[in-house]
Amino acid sequence: MNSPHDLPDLDLNLIAVFDALLRERSVTDAGKSLGLTQSAMSHSLKRLRSFFDDALFVKTTEGMMPTAKAAELGPVVLGVMEAIRGQVLSQASFDPLQARRTFNLCMSDMGELVFAPSLFAKLKLLAPHCKLHTLQVTPDALENVLSTGKADLALGSVRHASQGLYQEELFKHTFVSIVSVKNKAVGDTITREEFCAMPHIAVTLTGHTDTPYDSALEDAGIRRNIVLSTPHFLFLPLMLDQHPEFIATVPRALGTVFARHNVVKVLETPVPLPKFSLQQYWHPRFHHDRASIWLRGVIKSTFSELPMSMR
Repeated sequence: MNSPHDLPDLDLNLIAVFDALLRERSVTDAGKSLGLTQSAMSHSLKRLRSFFDDALFVKTTEGMMPTAKAAELGPVVLGVMEAIRGQVLSQASFDPLQARRTFNLCMSDMGELVFAPSLFAKLKLLAPHCKLHTLQVTPDALENVLSTGKADLALGSVRHASQGLYQEELFKHTFVSIVSVKNKAVGDTITREEFCAMPHIAVTLTGHTDTPYDSALEDAGIRRNIVLSTPHFLFLPLMLDQHPEFIATVPRALGTVFARHNVVKVLETPVPLPKFSLQQYWHPRFHHDRASIWLRGVIKSTFSELPMSMR
């Protein structure tokens, strides 16, 4: 008779594979998150299917979706992995010089353009064997992505971030307006009348054009004539170049980077706008994780070193 302390004939490494498949819905992506080849992942999935006598994950147009059995096991598997990460691995020291892992960060294309190069340079110096992966998610999906561990941190200004997330201010940034260098109708400054009359491009990650600075503009009696909205900051220089009559209002750091390429010129907004906080967000599950603590410190120091011209 088996002892109650005996474990079934299941390789516990397979629990990590199960967890990764639940999170990624892709054999390839799950393998990347674990550092396993697709062949090794396929073999592990085959062993899991044999042990549970169930397909567990079925290929669909939306990825590898869990079967009813896998969905039933999911909360238990996620709980086991959370306990291992939060209560076992987090107690071990994190050595950045020896660590080999990929850090996943949620950030907009603005973050990739303006902040990622400096962050990657510091990461390469302090943790030479680690990799950096960025992803973009909508604000309403942020908590789920952080809670499941698909992303380690999120960087940005999320107006309605979940109260369940930790957050830390990285710095406060101001806004500027940008126009094409081809626009000869606007000089080095812009008046309130010119600003109101010009067609505006708005960047929104939510699909709504009520950006954080709209209320400040409206309080000053200014309403933008928004003719085009987009979720992509990097779309702006091309659009302004092809339509010089347009104008956009963006964080100063982004305007500064765009101006370096001599496609746009930066103008102060016709009314002063308040500074807005750029934050880093993380889930309570990983608050005490040593790697997460180290990464948050690296990001905080990277942002503190940004030149004042970008704030």
